[in-house]
Amino acid sequence: MFRLLTAASASLLLLAACQQQPAASPERSETAAVAPEATEAPAPGETAPAFTLVDAEGQQRSLADFRGKTVVLEWTNEGCPFVKKHYTGAMQALQREAVADGVVWLTIISSAPGTQGFVEGEEAQAWKAKHQAAFTHLLLDPTGEVGKRYDAKTTPDMRIIDPEGRLIFVGGIDDRPTNKVEDLDGANNFVRAALADAKAGRAVQTAYAAPYGCAIKYPETVEG
Repeated sequence: MFRLLTAASASLLLLAACQQQPAASPERSETAAVAPEATEAPAPGETAPAFTLVDAEGQQRSLADFRGKTVVLEWTNEGCPFVKKHYTGAMQALQREAVADGVVWLTIISSAPGTQGFVEGEEAQAWKAKHQAAFTHLLLDPTGEVGKRYDAKTTPDMRIIDPEGRLIFVGGIDDRPTNKVEDLDGANNFVRAALADAKAGRAVQTAYAAPYGCAIKYPETVEG
């Protein structure tokens, strides 16, 4: 817990600094806003909150539907430069690896209507092909209820749930909090490592990593 609180304190300073940077040309930013940790957020070892969302095809999907399987939750926003970095091929490759191994990969969009990343209807249905993604389902969370239930802060932000419904990983996808594609080389991908640990029956070595990226565009972030 001390380690998490220490990381959170440092993250608050970085987040404040990032919010004061010029809004123009966000793709040129080299460092992410690292999210502070909420003390009431579901932590590794705790039961993953239940939820039901509608997917891009209009079908309801519940976490309970996948009981008995390992589940990855990935929060995304296609307009975010940090998401764009990972969707140059690295995220799709990780999705393919996981799904081929029997993992259920649920990509979630918690952007509110009128904000960056929001999709619905045909645009939502075309999202997977557009980004050549390999997730199991794209889930739409326009109210942000599920994102806030998991205390998801940024895009990307990741969770891994074990077959018994417990969180075994929470937070950032890797240890390179930038939007530079070249920083994917040599990065320690915590999600890949956690899935490997789980498959081998080992305790997850890194169960929490500070999330980084663009702040999720929840409804309360929309200017009136």
